[in-house]
Amino acid sequence: MLQSIRDNSQSIVAKIIVGLIIVTFALFGVESLVSLTAGSDAPATVNGEEITQQEFYQATELQRRQLLSQMGENADPTLLDENLIQNMVLDSLIEQKTLLLAAQDQGLLISDRMIDQMIVSTPDFQLDGKFSAEQFEAVLRNVGLTPLMYRDLMRKERLIQQTKNAIEFSAFSTSGAVEQLVALDRQTRSFSYFPLSLEQAKQSVNVTDAEIAARYEEQKDSLLTDEQVIIEYILLDKLALRDTISVSEDDLRAQYDQLLASFKAEEQRPVAHILVEINGDVDEAAALAKANDLKAQLDAGADFTELAKAESDDIGSAASGGDLGVNGKGVFVSEFEDAMFALDAGATSEPVKTEFGYHVIKVGELSEKTPPTFAEAKFDLTDEVTDNKVEALYVEKLEQLADVSFSSGDLIEPSEVLDIAIETAAPFSRNGGDNAVTENKRVIDAAFSAELIQDGVNSAPIELDSDRTVVIRVREHQPPRPQALEEVAQLLKETLQTEKAAAVLKEQADAAVAALQEGSDINTVAAGRAVSNEENVSRTASEIDPALLQQVFAMAKPVAGKATTGTAELSDGSLAVVALIGVTAPTAEISADEQRFIEGFLQSRVGQQEYQGAVEVLKDAAVVEKL
Repeated sequence: MLQSIRDNSQSIVAKIIVGLIIVTFALFGVESLVSLTAGSDAPATVNGEEITQQEFYQATELQRRQLLSQMGENADPTLLDENLIQNMVLDSLIEQKTLLLAAQDQGLLISDRMIDQMIVSTPDFQLDGKFSAEQFEAVLRNVGLTPLMYRDLMRKERLIQQTKNAIEFSAFSTSGAVEQLVALDRQTRSFSYFPLSLEQAKQSVNVTDAEIAARYEEQKDSLLTDEQVIIEYILLDKLALRDTISVSEDDLRAQYDQLLASFKAEEQRPVAHILVEINGDVDEAAALAKANDLKAQLDAGADFTELAKAESDDIGSAASGGDLGVNGKGVFVSEFEDAMFALDAGATSEPVKTEFGYHVIKVGELSEKTPPTFAEAKFDLTDEVTDNKVEALYVEKLEQLADVSFSSGDLIEPSEVLDIAIETAAPFSRNGGDNAVTENKRVIDAAFSAELIQDGVNSAPIELDSDRTVVIRVREHQPPRPQALEEVAQLLKETLQTEKAAAVLKEQADAAVAALQEGSDINTVAAGRAVSNEENVSRTASEIDPALLQQVFAMAKPVAGKATTGTAELSDGSLAVVALIGVTAPTAEISADEQRFIEGFLQSRVGQQEYQGAVEVLKDAAVVEKL
């Protein structure tokens, strides 16, 4: 089942769902991988409105599938932590419910027509550039969604987006802020510096055996070896079972009969329409009159596509000549659908009234799904039968493994019953071992559990992934022990060397900075070390050590021609003594296009900050009760 979930999660719809619920799941990442335990109660209320058990289940399952998809083909479901996901999903659902209630209080709404237009125009629901009901349903089915569930997700996301847009699009920036940002961004700085090498300082310091021994005495209680275990295990591998499976012609014929029985011949109709909307400016009579006129023009030979582009009020399809793609039943409202299926191929309907207005509908060439022949399907049928038999055999052996390993005092009997060899892993710590079994988090947790270590029992079956399950037994437990001085002497020596060298560098750097502040020339202070002189360096200079560059642009502007001095720790641990000589403001004016771009950037940043602030205010004001 886990493999099926992972495969489905890698489809296009996984990306669609993440896009739709980005507000809800913005805080999630692969580091917080989780799974769901069925049977959770409705977890919370927000301002008296329940977050239902169904909402909680759906949100958690969607997140779980997306996380598996992000992990790729070799995703390990055993790494998922159910408690963490449920807590994070609950927090996100509380935030979502808070925002939806706020949108409701503001009278915001999304019409069914808008939802229909978004669905029809979504590229992932189209085949050959046209909406396909079959594709729509298949994509949703892959992640366990129904069209109604999908529409509900879209409605929630759009309602939240309305509030977000209203706040973000109202943000603005001033010309002064733009000028200040440009001045800071394009400012350049001139400076000189010389490095004090950490490696050279290490060579100049001496660490005695007495110092090492003293440090050992200070830290010996913490200088312990890692706790380790040596485990034995038997591994049930589904892929290894495929070689034992045979598929007969009768098996294939039976599978083909099931295919035919489940195959639904469904007529698919390519359809286009021209919509005349009924609204505050156009009443029903006027809309009907216009629709009749359009029908008359079509009967007189007018081109449907061009007329739809010019006259249709459906903004989602007008640009494509009214094209709604290839559709089966259950996609459109009943009045539209009845008219569509009553038309012959190439025919155009009389005006049809729906809740959206009057439609003139045209149907293209008709098609009907037909099942493949036995010969055409044989290859896929063989895979299906093999997969089914392997799955059944795997489940059977998994039950055997659970029963026998539970009742056995060791792994010998399970090994004999299932004909699987006992393997022994190399010693490993709580950080894991070097193979697929001992690097698995669940295996590590089980191996270091008191039950397996103290009681010497076999573990319960542990699922490594959808194809492999293991039972382990701790053969030897190696508790942490204090390390002898000889074992850690070199490590302690290197630590002491680094500490002493860093202290020497600090003393040298402080003396150098003091000398520069008293007016000494940097070349004299450098005492033979190479001095680098950098002119008009920008913030984005890639050739300068990032830590040094950050320090240079954090230093105060020189006053009255006197350099500003300081030190910077470089990426290798060395220190640099720095003298900031000058700061140059940009002189070139920015273009109108650059001005607009920067204004837009600032507006976006301000808008995002204001929206996040508004969200926090709503959350703080909400009455939340976790059940």
